[in-house]
Amino acid sequence: MSATVPLSDNVSSQPAKTGRVRWYICGLLFYATTVNYMDRQVVGLLKPVIAKELHWSESDYSSVVFAFQMAYAIMMPIAGRIIDWLGTRLGYALAVVVWSAAAMSHALARSTFQFAAARFMLGIGEAGNFPAAIKTVADWFPVKERALATGIFNSGSNIGALIAPMLIPVVAAHFGWRASFLATGIFDVAWVVVWLLTFQTPRRSKLVSPGELAYIEADQAGEPPRKISYLQLVRERPALAILIAKFITDPVWWFYLFWLPGFLNSQYHLDLQHIGPPLVIIYFAADFGSIGGGWLSGHLLKRGWSVTKARKTALLTCALCVVPISLVMVSGGNIWLTVAVISLGTAAHQGWSANIYTLASDTFPRSAVASVIGLGGFGAAIGGMLVAKLIGWWLDFSHDSYGPIFLVAAFAYLLGFLVIHLLVPRVEQVDI
Repeated sequence: MSATVPLSDNVSSQPAKTGRVRWYICGLLFYATTVNYMDRQVVGLLKPVIAKELHWSESDYSSVVFAFQMAYAIMMPIAGRIIDWLGTRLGYALAVVVWSAAAMSHALARSTFQFAAARFMLGIGEAGNFPAAIKTVADWFPVKERALATGIFNSGSNIGALIAPMLIPVVAAHFGWRASFLATGIFDVAWVVVWLLTFQTPRRSKLVSPGELAYIEADQAGEPPRKISYLQLVRERPALAILIAKFITDPVWWFYLFWLPGFLNSQYHLDLQHIGPPLVIIYFAADFGSIGGGWLSGHLLKRGWSVTKARKTALLTCALCVVPISLVMVSGGNIWLTVAVISLGTAAHQGWSANIYTLASDTFPRSAVASVIGLGGFGAAIGGMLVAKLIGWWLDFSHDSYGPIFLVAAFAYLLGFLVIHLLVPRVEQVDI
């Protein structure tokens, strides 16, 4: 294990009165993440309709989900490398172009295999979103603002999952379910145009004032670009902690994203026209959790807490807030109690994610951040692949018994926190 350099907890307290361009950049990340999850969510929302037309079993549907996550797992480490190589400007644009084309290609699918092929290509493109976004945050924000910025852009995943249940049923009702896969394409194209026209790194951007640039770089040590191998990264405990923690916890979010519409349909008989309000509440709560989780650790830092104590307190708080989803097993058929506890679980997951992502920029140099996030995404996707097939097999075997799945999910985050706490006793920059 290499030596470490303590991460300064005395980050700049200079008021950010010299410009807000970095928050405009955060807005672009938020937009991209929103359309990313809109594209991702469509198949879950349309599952009851498509399953009826194509005669899908739960195992068939799990194979479609598996294809997405297999591609995501394969591409995540590569995406991080591509982003580090091309830079965020071109790398991020390329990722959005690929996933936009893949999302719209679902409209042409007429078999389970063709759906799986389209989902595979969607996973290839969408793997670039988080490595690019986290690297952008590391470039554009000082340490004390990174968790909040990450929480804000990460909340786009909830907004996308929130907009989709309001938009997709309307499109499907008027134009058919195939048109639903085309509906988000215009949003993707608009983002690519704006991104390429306006985005640069802080030092190259003509929009950034000297004062804001100094504020951004106040606690960022000068670092020449360098290539760090994955073999070097996996030897570092923080990278291993991020990989394992996301392997354990991200499958819970995949479950929410891909199986909640089916769960509400089978357990509460909500069709495509009535499933929107519960999902809107669940993902609206997740939005607050994403921003709140990022705000919490940033607030503790401003109060003088160490980076270690602030990040771990936020992570533990989120892990504990997931535990009540075990009550789904004893909700007695009360849909609004179920919605309430799942909402708390999704909010806690997004707060957890904001701090996990920030942990990468806390512990690794900026030139390695996208690669570390790619490594973590690889672990998350592998976990999601395995869990997707297990969920499909279990639901077919148990005839849609979701209770044990929620019980396992309730305690996954405490296990993930234990892994982080043991592998990363102090949150500090590694010196590779």
